[in-house]
Amino acid sequence: MRESDDSPIPAPQRASFPALSYFPVSPEYRVPAALTVAASETVLSIPTSNGQPRLHRRVGTLDFTLRGQALSLTAFVEVGQDMQHLFVPFGDLTNGTETYPGGRYLELERTATGIYDLDFNRAFHPFCYYNPVYDCPYPPRENRLAVPIRAGEKMGPAGHK
Repeated sequence: MRESDDSPIPAPQRASFPALSYFPVSPEYRVPAALTVAASETVLSIPTSNGQPRLHRRVGTLDFTLRGQALSLTAFVEVGQDMQHLFVPFGDLTNGTETYPGGRYLELERTATGIYDLDFNRAFHPFCYYNPVYDCPYPPRENRLAVPIRAGEKMGPAGHK
């Protein structure tokens, strides 16, 4: 975030940007997930942080068990983007208190087997959390988990970046 030319942090603020905050890495938040490919390529208009909806294709559903509970998340690909990179936006019960209110993201590379390493320790905040110029999709209702996911990126000690 401080050094990359692709950083969402405005250049004048990068030198003083604090380190990112993360929940402690926990193996229980890294689980296998099976992708059930969608029967048809349904396109969903997903609302974004700037109010401009973005079109995403439903690739399928990732089914997994986390802490003894069967859960699922829909994997998407933005219309016009490479089908090899799955976008998994999700919300959970930490949103607004421990993590960005708008949810977090996971990105996965397509596999030939349909089995994925779903590692919530790699969950990250969208760029709009750091800079309102960015337009970030919000997780759709189907990707809002009714459990807390205390893994991956979290808000800083002051409750903000």
